Amino acid sequence: MVAVADSLVHDQLAKYRRDPAFVLQMLRHLQLEQNIITSGDIHVLSESLNLPRAKINGLIDFYSFLHRRPRGRYDVYFSDSITDHMLGSREQANLLCELLGVELGQPSANGAVTVSLTSCTGLCERGPGVLVNGTAIDRMDDARTREMASLIEANTPLEDWPLEWFVINDALRKKGPLLRYEPTRGKALERAIAIGPEGVLKDLETSGLRGCGGAGFPTWRKWQICRSSNRRQRYVVCNADEGEPGTFKDRALLHGYADTLLEGMTACAITVGASKGFIYLRHEYEFLRERLQHRIQRHRDTNLLGRNILGHHGINFDVEIFMGAGSYVCGEESALIESLEGKRGIPRVRPPFPVTHGYKGKPTVVNNVETFCYAAGILEHGPDFLAHAGDQPGWKLLSICGDCKSPGIYEIPLGTPIRDVLEACGAHGTQAVQVGGPGGTLVSSAEFDRHISYADLNTAGSFIIFDESRDMLDVAVNFTHFFAHESCGFCTPCRVGTKLMVQMADKVADGHGARLDIEQMQRLNKLMTQASHCGLGQRAAVPILTTYEKFTDSFERRMEDVEYKPAFDVEAAIERSRQIVSEEALSR
Repeated sequence: MVAVADSLVHDQLAKYRRDPAFVLQMLRHLQLEQNIITSGDIHVLSESLNLPRAKINGLIDFYSFLHRRPRGRYDVYFSDSITDHMLGSREQANLLCELLGVELGQPSANGAVTVSLTSCTGLCERGPGVLVNGTAIDRMDDARTREMASLIEANTPLEDWPLEWFVINDALRKKGPLLRYEPTRGKALERAIAIGPEGVLKDLETSGLRGCGGAGFPTWRKWQICRSSNRRQRYVVCNADEGEPGTFKDRALLHGYADTLLEGMTACAITVGASKGFIYLRHEYEFLRERLQHRIQRHRDTNLLGRNILGHHGINFDVEIFMGAGSYVCGEESALIESLEGKRGIPRVRPPFPVTHGYKGKPTVVNNVETFCYAAGILEHGPDFLAHAGDQPGWKLLSICGDCKSPGIYEIPLGTPIRDVLEACGAHGTQAVQVGGPGGTLVSSAEFDRHISYADLNTAGSFIIFDESRDMLDVAVNFTHFFAHESCGFCTPCRVGTKLMVQMADKVADGHGARLDIEQMQRLNKLMTQASHCGLGQRAAVPILTTYEKFTDSFERRMEDVEYKPAFDVEAAIERSRQIVSEEALSR
């Protein structure tokens, strides 16, 4: 067994050319193959890569899907995102534990299985979602859970499980220019070469395309700044770390529009003068990796990637897939770059920004999947690609899930009111919509005339619907737990503040809340907003406090009209002890 393990480590060292920047990729592979990263593995990597053991241990402790303690041969993670929670993920996780005789989060005594909860798996409209040894399975129900238990007990190899479990389809409900786009392979690149960098930048500027990851920075301007740098080496990075709960539109683009993505990245490289690119793919999208790799190879084989693209001497660009290992904060571009460099994904202090000081300190364009795909369409068809009849240029892909008849992906023109989106997806009796994920905007029914746009409700794509059956306090508590789980732990205000926020939110949800608890959360929010290192800590208290503001009755149902109430009722506990003693005395 030791020889096999050593062989695995050395295979990874050879595959990644003993480059310390790829230590995370090596660790991830070892985890998937062995369900543990052993002390021996760490020693070999440390000696071979000239990295301190402490640094490698720090990486393992930082990323959620890496472990120094053994997991089961079947490593099962149920998504605990709010949408999966609404569809019964906790119930299915508990059922599987009951059937297998294990405790949640604890490996079985025989080492066969570990069942745990994790953050959003990106299967929000197809939940409850689950990962088994890194592979995604959707729509878990009692029947699937019971069959899964039987397969695990029989030690059935994963490749012999029902094939239909691993088929993840995409519900493309409403198509705009991007989802209707059927590219002529290579045409966007031919036009980008023909009109030159200045022509590309002009088309992007005229189209009004902005980054679709939430910030909305003009795409042409980002590419221009990178191009204007006096550095010789530049990079293009696709942010495919789609970790925001309720977001899954990039998953569909990676699955069905990979050629468009690659042409968008390559056009960017031609414009800014980059020769190397990365697709940073989240761990939960492992099931997309092989298909995406085939697409990359096909582009190389047809001279759309590699040296002298389309026969043009000196135009060289290639793309490599880099897998994440479980960290929500790596969705932030500077944290993503830290991860690409083989480090913990802790957001950098900015400025300088990645566009001038990015990967390995060089100018780097980081855009998400959707942005690169729209750029490819613009370059093939011209700046009118994003035009529509409304007064706000541009389109947006929404990942719609939650309480509606037709969850899925909707491509809508910017300026569309929330009310129209709800009508399109068949939502009825809606009391609230969460736009932009847990740290985004909670929109109550009185605000449904607000619209999706950069000026009003800007979003990376998450659109979660809650009907009148949902207790909005439960939703806010789920979001609060999410932020505490995903805090990188770098700064004290966030590391400690998110845990304190969870304690106070749970106290209110458990019926022990009082006015002072709300005041304490408001004070804590002010501290975290001012002192946290990045946006996670700055937004972590937003869900619970915004929900209190807009759905006060959801809180007051579980709060007493007192200044303070302890979470632990001492008198009730003593009284129960007296009852137990009395019952034991009578039984004698």
